[in-house]
Amino acid sequence: MANLSTAPHIRGGLLTSTIMRDVTIALLPALVMGVFVFGLRALLVIVLCAVTSVLTEYLYRRLMKLPQTVSDGSALVTGLILAMNLPATVPFWIPVMGSVFAILVVKQLFGGLGQNIMNPALAARCFLLISFPALVGAGMPAVGNLFREGAWQFVSGLTVDAVTGATPLQMLKDGQTVDLLQAFLGLHSGCIGETSTLAILVGGVYMLCRGVISPRIPCIYLASTIGFIALFCAVTDRALTANFLVGQLVTGGLMAGAVFMATDYTTSPITAWGQVIYCVLIGLLTALFRVFGSAAEGVSYAIIIGNTLVPLIEKVTIPRAFGKRGGAK
Repeated sequence: MANLSTAPHIRGGLLTSTIMRDVTIALLPALVMGVFVFGLRALLVIVLCAVTSVLTEYLYRRLMKLPQTVSDGSALVTGLILAMNLPATVPFWIPVMGSVFAILVVKQLFGGLGQNIMNPALAARCFLLISFPALVGAGMPAVGNLFREGAWQFVSGLTVDAVTGATPLQMLKDGQTVDLLQAFLGLHSGCIGETSTLAILVGGVYMLCRGVISPRIPCIYLASTIGFIALFCAVTDRALTANFLVGQLVTGGLMAGAVFMATDYTTSPITAWGQVIYCVLIGLLTALFRVFGSAAEGVSYAIIIGNTLVPLIEKVTIPRAFGKRGGAK
């Protein structure tokens, strides 16, 4: 990977393992809320994703006789992010397959941490959505119903069909209104770690305080998405209400994507103007998918498309070295 910054270089005190530890801690509020809302089955999906991701990386590095990297915590973070993007109702082989795909195909076959061209967890989620849409894109449990099921039925998924319900984001797309307070708290249907905006913000504030992320990418991404959604609704004469716009922020995967996925070090630009372009681009794509797409969501696809364009964005926004002609200004 080429270094895009010019000398002199400042060595930071943060280690990869320290950063991944902080990201893991930041993910816990959203994941704990997911278990609280969706119950034991959600916890099992989280454990399967985490264990499979770490084990896949360990076995691959061992078989290829490469230095072990599981201790840096990046595989664990990948597993946790994948889990937060899955509904609790998926069969247990889905998180296993997704974790293997994320670590083996997207991360390790590209050279390991720092070499992958897109976020491994989001790439795995898109792979699962395309391959098994009926299992991953639907069947999201409605809040509270899972708590009323027996323990064995709960784990086995024998009563999954009885507890499915439309997500608030789909309701917004269909022209309905949603309870914004419940959406903010996370008391609604959806994926395990995306429902509670409050829990996600708690994790985001922790990472900001720890210096793991800056507010630039999340803020510009969120503002761009809402701005383009408002523009597209105005152009198409669609009714635009405060409930609809705020609902776009607090439902679906937008907040989780802005805080935990768009900010990924490896797959986001390092230049300031590059980050602005990147955020506006994925905001535009998210708005296009949400307003004009057949599905209600579009965050995962928007971010991985943006990830693939990061090398080009960095190339055109790299600062010009002193005394040199050309390059971005």
